Amino acid sequence: METFSLENAPKKKFSILENYGEELTSKEYITDPAIERDEEIKEVILTLLIPEKGAILVGKAGIGKTAIVEGLAYRIKNGMVPDALKGWKLHKINMTSLIGSAGEEDDNRIEILITELKEQKNTIIFIDEVHLLVNRSADSGVDFANMLKPALDRGTIKMIGATTTEEYETYILRDRAFNRRFQKIEIEEADAETTVKICMGTLPKLEKLTGVKLNYTDFVKERIIKFIVDMTSEYKRVYEVSSRYPDICLTILSNALSFALYDNLDKASIKHVYKAIVNAKNVYPDAKAKAIEQFKVDFKDLITEENVNLNDVK
Repeated sequence: METFSLENAPKKKFSILENYGEELTSKEYITDPAIERDEEIKEVILTLLIPEKGAILVGKAGIGKTAIVEGLAYRIKNGMVPDALKGWKLHKINMTSLIGSAGEEDDNRIEILITELKEQKNTIIFIDEVHLLVNRSADSGVDFANMLKPALDRGTIKMIGATTTEEYETYILRDRAFNRRFQKIEIEEADAETTVKICMGTLPKLEKLTGVKLNYTDFVKERIIKFIVDMTSEYKRVYEVSSRYPDICLTILSNALSFALYDNLDKASIKHVYKAIVNAKNVYPDAKAKAIEQFKVDFKDLITEENVNLNDVK
């Protein structure tokens, strides 16, 4: 009788989806991750319904391209999509992790992923910084766009990419074989009014994740958020990643809750909002100084009511 040993046991295939992916359609969502982005999500869905086409989301950093994809996953999970996409799975793949070899495997990770996807049904993959895929093709001499084509042709594998406008123009447009299989979807930065709505809708998620609530009525919360949105308008920002609507505002809101957490409190007050504003890093110093003085005027009622000495707040 042949004895079982680890040496003669069948070797499990290396899975890119398991090791470098996250299934967005199985996540627990506290709120809709793509508030006020219904039109963009509709455009992505319509593109995915076109045979042999994927979608590339193009726009500035920090405007919520990934949130739009998460919003699609949220809608798939909750059956809020056309029947043709119901039951599909959406995986986010870390592109930077794909570049290199897979342990002892001879094939590179992208080739393994393509092989794995050919065996999948009703699967959408999302790759952020998708321009790196084109870079990898150029560096290796392997046309990954053509390698993806058979799976795309069957219509059982769909792909969404995301990149910045500059990287799209520098890399994607130059690779015609890759570009013609994808439809470009322009993602614009939200305006101030929309950003207020996004922040109001996202605040419950931030509160759940931190365990800290912003201890005010919705009316006061909206006052606070409108102030944050105004103090981070376009020409007041230091331009870096996450320095655009809505990310720059959500960062300040998150920091306010974190300051309360640091004080061992489960409720954030006007003092913690003030701390977050004072310590905001993506606003020019002169604009921040003006905002700090205006904050003292606009929220004098709460500062007085809560007996806060702002001179002691750093």
